[in-house]
Amino acid sequence: MKNFTIILFAFVLFTSCADHNKRIYVMSKGTAKYDEASKTITAKDESAHGEMIITISSPEVALKLNGPAGEASVDFKENGLYIINIKNDTIIGTKQHYVNPKLQKGMMTQDELKVNIDSLYQLTEAKNMSAATHRFFILPNQAVKITDNLEAIIVGPFHQMTTAARVDGVEPEVYRFYSIREIRETIIKLEGFTKVVRPKK
Repeated sequence: MKNFTIILFAFVLFTSCADHNKRIYVMSKGTAKYDEASKTITAKDESAHGEMIITISSPEVALKLNGPAGEASVDFKENGLYIINIKNDTIIGTKQHYVNPKLQKGMMTQDELKVNIDSLYQLTEAKNMSAATHRFFILPNQAVKITDNLEAIIVGPFHQMTTAARVDGVEPEVYRFYSIREIRETIIKLEGFTKVVRPKK
């Protein structure tokens, strides 16, 4: 009976921890470090993009940030997958469908180019951003919940991932993120292929 009680307690404890899973992607400019004891993430203003994943199993947690954009504190109350931006640049992202490259079209029409450019402009202007639309505008020292799915794939800025394999016939849940500078550079390149260039503000 005593052994059964111990096993039951361990099971309840494990289940309790499993019920409070939070997976946090930390995006930094350079290498970020996490001090679990003080619940603090630090990063310096370096040149390369850096990423780190933190897994937390507790109902609520507050993390301190100390990076290029200054100091801040972010709270995590819900389960799910999050992104923390500890850069001094805005991160923008959307949910995307990764298909076999052979099935992708090699060329875009002028109308398709214009639609893509308009969509990118909307991203830089933080229009129609929410978890419901799967579009995210993450300011420096901000944390945003991306999805309830802890196994979703996050593709960070400057990564070149183009495909993701289906699992048991199901397309994976993939979110692609860029720095706002990357998007502005992409807009300039795409506008170079169009006949009409949007006037500068």
